[in-house]
This record gives sequence, structure tokens and C-alpha cells, in this order.
Amino acid sequence: MQNNLRKIRISKNLTQEKVCEELKKYGCYIDRTTYAKYESGSRNISCENLCVLAKYFETTTDSILGIVSSKTDS
Repeated sequence: MQNNLRKIRISKNLTQEKVCEELKKYGCYIDRTTYAKYESGSRNISCENLCVLAKYFETTTDSILGIVSSKTDS
């Protein structure tokens, strides 16, 4: 499973520090080192934090996790 968190953050021209600061508005307190581990994949994101990150970045949890739908129209 690919973690797209870094790509999403960079596409919005944000630093890790800025994201962590902004997440506090959502009641989510993640320090920069933990966030960096989320991006590198060396630490798993909790479901709660994943939902907050998706809301903050205005995307889906599937997008962050790199889950691609294999649904085909038939």
C-alpha cells in the first residue's frame, strides 16, 4: 500500500510543520517527527488521524493510502 501523504502535502505547497500546526484547529495534535514517519511509511496512521488528514487536505482516505478502485463498468 502506497502512502501519498507527502505528494498531497507538496502539491498544496505546505511544510510538515505547517500541516502539524494547522491540524491543531481540528483537535489533532501530531508532532512533526510523527508526521514525517507517516509520510515515510515507517509509522502507521491511526484511523482517527487519517480521517482528520483527509478532511484537512480535502481528499479521501483512499487517496492518502493510495488505494485505487478496480471497479469496472459492465
